[in-house]
Amino acid sequence: MTTVQVAPARRSREPVICPTDEEAVVPKKPEPARKAHKKSAEYILKSGLAGGLAGCAAKTVVGPLDRVKILFQTSNPNFTKYAGKWSGLPVAIKDIYIADGPRGLFKGHSATLLRIFPYAGIKFLAYEQIRARFIKDHTQETSVRRFLSGASAGCVSVFFTYPLEVIRVRLAFETRNESRSTLRSICRIIYNERPPPIHVEASQAAVLAPLTTATAAVQKVAPRYGLSNFFRGFTPTLLGMLPYAGASFLAHDTASDILRYPLLAPYTTIPSSEGSAVDPNKPAQLRYWAELGTGGFAGFTSQTVSYPLEVIRRRMQVGGVVGDGHRLGMAEVIKRINKERGYRGFFVGLTIGYVKIIPMSAVSFYVYERGKYYLGI
Repeated sequence: MTTVQVAPARRSREPVICPTDEEAVVPKKPEPARKAHKKSAEYILKSGLAGGLAGCAAKTVVGPLDRVKILFQTSNPNFTKYAGKWSGLPVAIKDIYIADGPRGLFKGHSATLLRIFPYAGIKFLAYEQIRARFIKDHTQETSVRRFLSGASAGCVSVFFTYPLEVIRVRLAFETRNESRSTLRSICRIIYNERPPPIHVEASQAAVLAPLTTATAAVQKVAPRYGLSNFFRGFTPTLLGMLPYAGASFLAHDTASDILRYPLLAPYTTIPSSEGSAVDPNKPAQLRYWAELGTGGFAGFTSQTVSYPLEVIRRRMQVGGVVGDGHRLGMAEVIKRINKERGYRGFFVGLTIGYVKIIPMSAVSFYVYERGKYYLGI
């Protein structure tokens, strides 16, 4: 019987070195995840993208209402019969649909999107940046600072996008089929509009000669036509933007804080959605209905406090189309509105404004907050 001998396993002849305490290798700590702070280019781009998409989504939802509201505010001759009536809104929408089809309800919408993407992007971006400087920690979280942050952000966005707003309003103002203007043609029309000449009687010519000469000199330095036509209504827009944007962000943030109270949080917030790469202490995301509710409340509040200035702005923007073509100043528009309808004239179309602004603001804040969440900021 043959016996098989199994060779013992070969031991490694390499010496085993036991490191001393000084030579012991200390394991490296894992590097922390890179943070995109609010001043970084990544955060600025992502917040601007989220804001721009939010603005486009919101404006698309309320496009038909926006068109009808502009027609009411600017006293379009073909739509004055609908203003001031509860049934005016649906009847006006129906008439536009019958005359021009679905495209009529979205006339000027391309210019709206062209304007709203940079406008909303800059507004939300600026709010985040300005708020980070006004409110550096929770001890500085006050209503005044929130209001000032929102108002400043709104003004910044207007500075960059106002000419596109004038073009949008003029496109939406047109109702005649034979006057279908393109973006290029409406820009040419606005640019070439000039105020009508002032007619002076012969008996008053000698007295008003110095004033006429001075007026001509001022217009030569700062002409009231050309590029300046794209800034009609700019002053009331800025004045209106202060309460509008300030009240909007203040109302949204305040309502969001209320819905995040410990007693309500289990029902209003999404579990495990706290924090972000930028702010580990960022509160949890609100559920869809809660976020839409806070946005709608923000829209209602902002529309209420700023609507009269919005009416004045619309009338100034179409000053070269209605009446005698005279370019109206802010004081003159206020007198004319008050003379035509009294104080009620400053609230023409407010009901439509509520119907439009509440869903628009709700969608805007909802898309923005979700956009930031999915973009990791």
